[in-house]
Amino acid sequence: MSRPHRPETPPKRPRPRLYLVTLPGSDGRFVPTLRAALAAGDVAAVLIWTDAVDAGIALPAVEPLVTAAQAAGAAALVRGDTRLVGRAKADGFHADGTFDELATAITDLAPARIVGAGNLRSRDDAMIAGEAGADYVFFGNLSPGATTGNGRDLLLERAEWWQALFEVPCVVMASTLDDVGPLARAGADFVALRDAIWNAPAGPAAAVQAAEAAIATAMIEVAA
Repeated sequence: MSRPHRPETPPKRPRPRLYLVTLPGSDGRFVPTLRAALAAGDVAAVLIWTDAVDAGIALPAVEPLVTAAQAAGAAALVRGDTRLVGRAKADGFHADGTFDELATAITDLAPARIVGAGNLRSRDDAMIAGEAGADYVFFGNLSPGATTGNGRDLLLERAEWWQALFEVPCVVMASTLDDVGPLARAGADFVALRDAIWNAPAGPAAAVQAAEAAIATAMIEVAA
């Protein structure tokens, strides 16, 4: 998950990719659903969401999802306990706690594994995370049922601001499929989706296809 160095005259903007977040409590029973979504489009990464803070407790639920994501060519990311990265053979860690957690993850895992930074409540938080060495910054609130921090206007502003100034990629949360195109146009390097995919009336595969179509349309508009 990287963005090429941006020279003074920016090149054609790379096409944003999808970043899926599993539902809380997902385990091996979720594998068929995850596989169907991954097969439907260009998914760069899957954040496997577990609320367990102990690697030993989380491992049985997380390991089959890591395997499924990697088999589809997506990076498998975990959260909660950095030891879970090695035990589950994941590709990286999503730090959404304190800056101390982020610093520890970077020290323990980088550069061999991806370390992303979430729970960024301000521009200053994002800049601190980027300067600390995070491989990506995540804009949006992933707490189950969260509404604060996921407003479209706020996230569009964050994507536009970050894309114009920084080289570290940004992942931006789309609460609905209708948000995908605007976020792609605004400059998100990766568009994150959770409920909009897994709870879609037509099913996850159709939702991924719709998100891909929205990104394609947005990039045509950006290039025009």
